[in-house]
Amino acid sequence: MNTAALDKNANHAATAPAYLSVWDLHAYYGESYIVQGISFNVHEGEILALLGRNGAGKTSTLRAIARMAEPEARKGEIWLDHQALHKMSSHEASRAGLGLVPEDRRIIPGLTVEENLKLAQIAPPIGWSLDRIYDLFPRLKERRTQDGVTLSGGEQQMLSIARALARDIKVLLLDEPYEGLAPVIVDEIEKTLNIIRDQGLTTILVEQNALRALQLADRAVILDTGGIVFDGTAREVLENDELRAEYLAI
Repeated sequence: MNTAALDKNANHAATAPAYLSVWDLHAYYGESYIVQGISFNVHEGEILALLGRNGAGKTSTLRAIARMAEPEARKGEIWLDHQALHKMSSHEASRAGLGLVPEDRRIIPGLTVEENLKLAQIAPPIGWSLDRIYDLFPRLKERRTQDGVTLSGGEQQMLSIARALARDIKVLLLDEPYEGLAPVIVDEIEKTLNIIRDQGLTTILVEQNALRALQLADRAVILDTGGIVFDGTAREVLENDELRAEYLAI
């Protein structure tokens, strides 16, 4: 683990202004109260790990930030770079710069890798041209004429991330990106996430493999039954055996 890098990122997080702010967010599935008044900030160019046991509200929080229809966010504010996301639909929030990569990846069947990317890409592309995406994901370039749904699980995850980038997003929201993937593929995805962090992209990562997420992330927010029990640096969690055991089972 690069502890010097963690120290540098922790210092940056302590002094940088918030880029994405979630304030007093409450969200429901029907009458089930899932996200119970949480507040946290994410700084520009950092990776935030959103962690907790199954049922803690991680994916629900991510979906509420993305303004999805479910869960229904009934109270709270979400600000991205001075834009009031809480007043937007999911489509408007996407155009404002949020890119959600869901756990099921949602590759469009019948379209090639390149067609999936072109369908997502804004015209003309501002930051992420196809050439730049293929430089980041050389495997996708090799398979650009292949039907996207016939890719391996790891390649589909790469395509899902690449498709989000093609929209020139400001914040990448990742829901369980390591699910079902071999460790060597997870290594590749983490390498990619480090590269795009170095290029200034902000990421919120929901991941059951908490140890790997903490080793990648700058900061961590831990949820328990819909509320926040920890908000601080990833290193603080890695060095706190009691906190990891109680809330992350690691």
